[in-house]
Amino acid sequence: MYYHKVMEQIGYMSTTPDLDVVFSALANPTRRAILARLAKGNASVNELAAPFEMSQPAVSKHLKVLERAGLIERGVDEQRRPATLKADNMAAAMDWLEQFKVFWGNSFDQLDEVLADMKRAQAQEKKDV
Repeated sequence: MYYHKVMEQIGYMSTTPDLDVVFSALANPTRRAILARLAKGNASVNELAAPFEMSQPAVSKHLKVLERAGLIERGVDEQRRPATLKADNMAAAMDWLEQFKVFWGNSFDQLDEVLADMKRAQAQEKKDV
């Protein structure tokens, strides 16, 4: 409990959705593929299971993980329970990642400068020889 309080005070833990759960859900390639499919529209478990070599219950387990992470929701449509993307928690994850965009942009700019300096030095060495 103390750890969580300290992390909140220094601004590391946020009041946004539990990003650990979101990133854990996103860490699995099958779940990312399911999200990519759902980006094209709602789908049932059978529709989502079709491209995978796994059972419908296995896909259902992946859907439960995505649902707990708040990345999808499941509706009721007669006999079906179509899954739908939910944007809020994904947006929170993207907002968190956005803070690193400037850092990585600067790092890549610095790398570009180092590589350009190395090319200039190599060109100069060739001229000198």
